Amino acid sequence: MTSEERVTPEGVKNVKENSTSNFSSNLFKISVILLCIISNLPLLWMLYASFKPAGEAFKLTTHFTLANYTELWKNFNFSTYFFNSVLISFLAAFLSTLFALSASYVFAKKDFPLKNILLGLFFASFAVPGLVFFIPQFLMVVKLKMYDTLWALFVPHLANVFGFFMLYQFVKKIPDDLIEAAYIDGATDFKIFSNIIIPLTFQASITVFLLNFTFHWANFLWQLVVLKPSSVWTTLPVAIAMTKGQYTTSWELITAASAMSIIPLFLLFILAQRFFIEGLTQGSIKG
Repeated sequence: MTSEERVTPEGVKNVKENSTSNFSSNLFKISVILLCIISNLPLLWMLYASFKPAGEAFKLTTHFTLANYTELWKNFNFSTYFFNSVLISFLAAFLSTLFALSASYVFAKKDFPLKNILLGLFFASFAVPGLVFFIPQFLMVVKLKMYDTLWALFVPHLANVFGFFMLYQFVKKIPDDLIEAAYIDGATDFKIFSNIIIPLTFQASITVFLLNFTFHWANFLWQLVVLKPSSVWTTLPVAIAMTKGQYTTSWELITAASAMSIIPLFLLFILAQRFFIEGLTQGSIKG
């Protein structure tokens, strides 16, 4: 046996360490795969049940049909509810992101009295649960005579502290010299905001927009409270709840409506996933 073929204690130790490392890595991968499968089971069942005939949502059969989807569009005025949700979520997300970015620019690049105190109060509001504001916001809607209107659905939620906090970190990193140079060239605050702040924070703004859109799209409780049962502004989450009868529940219709309700969110994420990921990770990278 040559010296190269000799088994040394160090070699045995390295083999054992590599085996242990490979086993741990494979065990972790298997655990992640199983966790993904388990967490997606409700989604898979929803898609499965949405194509089942009436009364067979919980039965393992091979009968599939598109009748649930066609019935939603023909008999439940689904297109109107869908359009209402898209319109409300888009307006709310756009305005909320615009206000958050504007406030971020003011607080990050301007000096005014009580600036630090107000900034501290904004950040301290994270410790207050959102439901605490529910009744005051509802009373505000009633006092301003916005009940059962389009504005009641999103105006009370336009002040988004989370979006402000996220965008504030990005605006603060923009060099002050760049803004001062723009001032020297005669640029106004509006031009600085539109030509410098918005382009340099575009990825983060898209991320905040997507988060706001998702929040308003699924804001079922608020939409249920501020709208009448026969409102022309009834949204998709409220309409889905209305498909449940007093004595019977058509789970096939509910799952079909739920499956269609995730389409805008899915498309938005697919189209903007690059900006979404960059917006979440860019703030953690210096330079």
